[in-house]
Amino acid sequence: MNALQDLLRQQADEGLISWGQQQAAAQQFGLRISEVEQEILGLGLLPTRYQRNRQMISVAQQRQLFSSRVVVVGAGGLGGYILEQLARLGVGQIVTIDDDIFEENNLNRQLLSSPANLGRVKVEVAVERLTEINPAVTVYPFQARFEKQNAAKLLANADCVVDAVDNVTARLDLAAASRELKIPLVHGAIAGWYGHVTTVLPGDDSLQTIYRNWKGGKGIEASLGNPSFTPALAASLQVSEVCKVLLGQGKLLSKRKLSFDVLDMEMVEVLL
Repeated sequence: MNALQDLLRQQADEGLISWGQQQAAAQQFGLRISEVEQEILGLGLLPTRYQRNRQMISVAQQRQLFSSRVVVVGAGGLGGYILEQLARLGVGQIVTIDDDIFEENNLNRQLLSSPANLGRVKVEVAVERLTEINPAVTVYPFQARFEKQNAAKLLANADCVVDAVDNVTARLDLAAASRELKIPLVHGAIAGWYGHVTTVLPGDDSLQTIYRNWKGGKGIEASLGNPSFTPALAASLQVSEVCKVLLGQGKLLSKRKLSFDVLDMEMVEVLL
């Protein structure tokens, strides 16, 4: 790799390597884009795509994001925005889990849905989209429903898990599996004008506390519906929590629930 490293050092402009240079290096040395990106970051350089990150995320931290593996359970309303933001952030390995296909009623809010994608498997569309926007990211799709029985396989080697499911049963199962595997979990839920986010660290029982009065059936989203904007807001809050988990930076929403009401434009923090 010495020749590649020498080339990258020579081409760097103010510590940045352009997308064209990254592509050319991959072609010249017969490497994947992800392998070239690993070398760039290892040299203390930065792909230009992350230039606007570096005022808040150092090159070393960008390298940490690239070496991380995040599992996103759900590729619909919340999940589509979460997946896209993780890829643009530069998380190197992203696992997307969903057993569903896109339907027409998804078009009002799900980022990955479009008329052309109706009937297509959600995780397959996710792979195409994430690879298109950041080819350095490796995406692992699982067309499967998350269950207790497959939890260990689906969450294997994860540095963080993101809850983007649409029912309470799956949320509680995901929290239990993450706790058993000692993986931080970032939870989000939305309904109509409202939503909430919390981060569950290993050993916490925050989700059990949040849903302690749940008696079964679907959540309130079934009656309140979901527009285009609440998934985007909740997903952004979740990804910011994932970033902090991976970098060990900032104050997490651990044992705290941040609830938002965009109808009255209010945010409330509740201790769990």
